[in-house]
Amino acid sequence: MAATVIYNDQGVPLMAYGKNYFASTAGIPEKTKYTEQIQDVDNTVTIGEHVCCSWASGNNFPQEASKVISRTGVLNTGLKFIHKVVLGQGIFPCRVSGYDEKRNEKLEVVNHPEIINLMQSRMIRRYLANSYRDILKFGISFPQLIPNQDGSKIVGINTINALHSRLTKPENGQIKHCIVSGEWPDVNSRNMEVYPVLDNYDPLADLEILRYEGKLKGKSFIYPLRDEWDNDDIYPLPSWWSAKLAGWIDVANKIPAFLAKAYENQITWMWHVKIPYAYWDKRFPVADYPDKSIRQQKIQEEMDLIEESLTDSANANKAIFTHYTIGTNGKPEEQWIIEPLDNKYKADDKLLTSAAANSEILFSLMVNPNVLGAGMPGGTYAGNQGGSNIREAFLVNVAMAWLDRQNILDPIETMLQFNGIKDIQLRFRNTILTTLDTGSGTQKVIS
Repeated sequence: MAATVIYNDQGVPLMAYGKNYFASTAGIPEKTKYTEQIQDVDNTVTIGEHVCCSWASGNNFPQEASKVISRTGVLNTGLKFIHKVVLGQGIFPCRVSGYDEKRNEKLEVVNHPEIINLMQSRMIRRYLANSYRDILKFGISFPQLIPNQDGSKIVGINTINALHSRLTKPENGQIKHCIVSGEWPDVNSRNMEVYPVLDNYDPLADLEILRYEGKLKGKSFIYPLRDEWDNDDIYPLPSWWSAKLAGWIDVANKIPAFLAKAYENQITWMWHVKIPYAYWDKRFPVADYPDKSIRQQKIQEEMDLIEESLTDSANANKAIFTHYTIGTNGKPEEQWIIEPLDNKYKADDKLLTSAAANSEILFSLMVNPNVLGAGMPGGTYAGNQGGSNIREAFLVNVAMAWLDRQNILDPIETMLQFNGIKDIQLRFRNTILTTLDTGSGTQKVIS
């Protein structure tokens, strides 16, 4: 059987296994090619009359990033956790009437059935979920504002899947169009749609100018939202990409494969039973078995019985009795010796490495591993997994959600203001974990 070699995306051999052995590489390659996956604004692709900025060197960053996320359990779970924390229990319209002595906002409920129904509608819920999903996964999302027939109001908001979207090269510092196709990176002018992109500096003012010029009719517009922690103006990288560049995601993916092959191929002998030849001479004398194959079969059956006595959970702590005699030389001639074998393979170090990789990935997402039950009982990444630690970690995530929440609310607020609703604030509901001494397990708060 030829050896099977597993390589990473850059062609570096990570591990190999054959029928009777298992091997893995150690150390760090002198040079990796991760940087080649970062987009270059000068790397463009021309489709018809449009010049698009390639999203990474192969113009397929979201497709490749989606594969990485789908096969990395802790990354997928961490992203989904942040997604749920930020979206909370939905949004509702209100007015800020002032501030209390603790400088908290005093909120007044807006009794406007049309607005309340809109904020609780599937359209808004779907927009929020899909838009923030793409920001977390790929660093950018593509909300779509949809006017009515005469262009007087914005009546719909949608999120175009980032997998299908590419931006054109900036003209005088402004991105003019978004090209949408389900066939990226292999796309042509016959299988794409072109949407105008709103000015990133002031999208509302851009919409007002387009309405004044009568250019809203029959069109919809893209309002890009970015994770602007990354400084790239076109396609910012998602926060988790730092864990990819550091190699932790590769480690997290390879450890399960390593352990699976190790358990599959390792020698699992538990006992070494030493039986003297004299035992078989007396148990099955050669003279009694003219046919040698019959004697061998008897010995095989006896060996199977011995193995059954030493293995299986039903035989745990079961005793085995043997007898022996002392020969003329003063040594035992028929003594059995049963020794437990020391299995040199230890999986603990691999599990520790896997836990470290999981922690590093969650750190890149600013998620405390303890809040997901990923804390380790000892070592460098040890942490208290008690209720207080989990509760505080969750509260930190809620407190840090403000900026992301405002970003994904911007297109909705732009929609409301364009439609003449200018005195409404949008806030998120949260369920906050509390201690039992407060009289309840949770509290409803607004942020």
